[in-house]
Amino acid sequence: MAEASKRPPLMPLDEALARLLAAATPQVATESVSTFEADGRVLARDVRSGLTVPPRDNSSMDGYAVRSADCAAPGAVLRVAQRIPAGTVGTPLGAGTAARIFTGAQIPEGADAVVMQEDTRGLPEEGSLGSVRIEIAPAAGQWIRRAGEDVAAGDVVLARGERLTPAGLGLAASVGLDRLQVAKRPRVTLLSTGDELVMPGEVAPEAMKPGSIYNSNRFFMRALLVRLGCEVHDLGIVPDRRDATIEALRGASERSDLIITTGGVSVGEEDHIKAAVQALGQLDLWSLSMKPGKPFAYGRIGNAHLTGLPGNPVSSFLTFLLLVRPFLLTLQGAARVAPSPVAMRADFDWPRADRRREFLRARRNAAGGLDLFANQSSGVLTSMVWGEGVIDTPAGQPFKAGDMVQFIPFSSLLG
Repeated sequence: MAEASKRPPLMPLDEALARLLAAATPQVATESVSTFEADGRVLARDVRSGLTVPPRDNSSMDGYAVRSADCAAPGAVLRVAQRIPAGTVGTPLGAGTAARIFTGAQIPEGADAVVMQEDTRGLPEEGSLGSVRIEIAPAAGQWIRRAGEDVAAGDVVLARGERLTPAGLGLAASVGLDRLQVAKRPRVTLLSTGDELVMPGEVAPEAMKPGSIYNSNRFFMRALLVRLGCEVHDLGIVPDRRDATIEALRGASERSDLIITTGGVSVGEEDHIKAAVQALGQLDLWSLSMKPGKPFAYGRIGNAHLTGLPGNPVSSFLTFLLLVRPFLLTLQGAARVAPSPVAMRADFDWPRADRRREFLRARRNAAGGLDLFANQSSGVLTSMVWGEGVIDTPAGQPFKAGDMVQFIPFSSLLG
């Protein structure tokens, strides 16, 4: 009991996130980038449309523009009076006539419906556009896209703080914008320490010394940062000496908004990262009520923030996604930083609830439920490759097959 009483209290994950976000003052610096290059960036100002989209009523199908009153019963035959490709404007449509029309073409005055060509039969006549039999009785307004149904002039089509997606880029282009004002990229420096770490390609598997491990964290961390729109400076593996660590951190603090370290930040652990940060700035060591991912550190060196992640790869991966990712998005002024869980059915029992909030690697099955990866160890990176997301399991709460659980898809965390 005496030993247990010495353990530091566990900090709830939500409290840790709130503390981090409170420290993440959004950057004021912005830049103008090509709309082609803006995927994943955070908008620094509202995008307003200077025009109505579509500007005029137009056809959503290839077919015939008609007056619905002329086709009140199936089988009506109309003379084709004109042909209207996209990009041209037809003449007013007279009674008893139809206009051959193509997708995107402006609806001629007088027409109030479009009949798609599959519901017609052409009746060619020599020396004219011929006639057409309308095989259905069209409803007024069918297959017509109304002016302004997408965007009205003056509308905010993309709001400040929105993270741009391919669809958002298309929308910006549809209102004529070839450049967008976005938050500047956060400058992030990565570093690893530990004489046990080696780089793939530098040492063959058969030549690995006892106790050595490949530095996998460096690879997925850099990829995650690039996806978040960060400017990444990778210091690689810093020599496991205090002077080298201090020198690396001092230099990183002068050119970074955030420094990320992995490994060596367990509460009470004597390591070079801890001592070096405390020599240069300030460091708080937190024991999170989170599994995997208990040890976490936050500090400052000058104007640079610092986060220290656990060394086990799954712990490092998940603490990044759930804490560092929203921190970086907040630095960029993003309006939405939290993941979007969905309620799904667990198709397995989980009787051994942990005292910490637990994130179980799982994936969807053909029956519409969730299956669990067999090995939930914090060192098993294959669970993150196999899984499609994590089940957010409250501390001390077991569940049974058939229960509804909160599933956070990786798709809402990795973009």
